[in-house]
Amino acid sequence: MITKEKLLETLKSMPDKFSVDDLMERVLLLQKIEIGMEQSEKGEGYSAEEAKKMINEWLK
Repeated sequence: MITKEKLLETLKSMPDKFSVDDLMERVLLLQKIEIGMEQSEKGEGYSAEEAKKMINEWLK
């Protein structure tokens, strides 16, 4: 979940003028990073070796 503090930091890092699309892209990226960090902390990710095996299977 995105915190208000992180959202405000993101908003402050934006240029003085920006489109709503630009803002939404940044917010979505922030959310995806947060989800990934939470999953990593819970051990829900894949090792590099597991990921390589999965990719090799997909490319067959």
